[in-house]
Amino acid sequence: MHGVFLDLETVDRNDLDLQLLESTLPGWSLLRTTGDASRAIRNADVVVTNKIRLDRDTLLAAKRLKLVCIAATGTNNIDLDTARERNITVCNIRAYATASVVEHVFTLILNLVRNFEKYRIAVNHGAWQAADEFCLLDYPIRELGGQTLGIIGYGELGKAVATTAKVFGMQILVAQRPGTPLDPGRVPLERLLAEAAIVSVHCPLTETTRNLIDRRELALMREDAILINTARGGIINEVALAEALRSGRIAGAGIDVLSEEPPVNGNPLLDPSLPNLIVTPHIAWAGINARQNLVNEIARNIQAFMAGTPRNVVQA
Repeated sequence: MHGVFLDLETVDRNDLDLQLLESTLPGWSLLRTTGDASRAIRNADVVVTNKIRLDRDTLLAAKRLKLVCIAATGTNNIDLDTARERNITVCNIRAYATASVVEHVFTLILNLVRNFEKYRIAVNHGAWQAADEFCLLDYPIRELGGQTLGIIGYGELGKAVATTAKVFGMQILVAQRPGTPLDPGRVPLERLLAEAAIVSVHCPLTETTRNLIDRRELALMREDAILINTARGGIINEVALAEALRSGRIAGAGIDVLSEEPPVNGNPLLDPSLPNLIVTPHIAWAGINARQNLVNEIARNIQAFMAGTPRNVVQA
């Protein structure tokens, strides 16, 4: 049995322990990056991929392939129909980066509501040194207590964000799932957008959620609202969000994901003139403990499959 990790560089920067993973199979090709996935997995029994796409042709060419382990939770880079046709088991990783993502969400929120970056720049430019009073009050500082946090996507991450928000004394609204009847404890998306001071996105990217937040939805939000997205870039219309920030339609946004990553063709949210916007390079998940958890969970998925009791199966 031979395993191939197609894009180890996206997970490990020579700072992780790979012994458990390497012990799962007699042989491994741990590729830092891969240009030609079809060629790389042609003789593989097990393939691990984070972001490299395994399309129909690639899966059909891998005649020995029995197991695909996604080094993430999302499955949008795997042709699941072809995997089903070929009887290839597909497993993902769940709940490995919860603490890392929650911390990042609140890093974005707190930086925005307290205007942290503006005050840091003001000090660097000498504004405090030249002030008449002991402190600067040039930019509004909001507190989270008593504010309403709207959560879109109430799985592992959405629930963990809600738990932390309650520590700050926040009220929680959870959005109804798109295209489904209203569940107890949830509210229509339109109501959530209209009432929440902060909206945090945690749902997967599907055809139902693509452009879920568009011009119409942004127009429903409060003018003092902040929008956070650590899920997937395509859930928010990026052109519409740039327009909303530039016009002051909403107060700010913290974005960790873009529709194209890396954004080699540019992106409207990378315009440095956009006000009250923080963009981070898809790192909410990337704490070192989370990345070690990820590698260990991949190993456990492979061990379970080899034992005949596959776990975290998204496609059997």
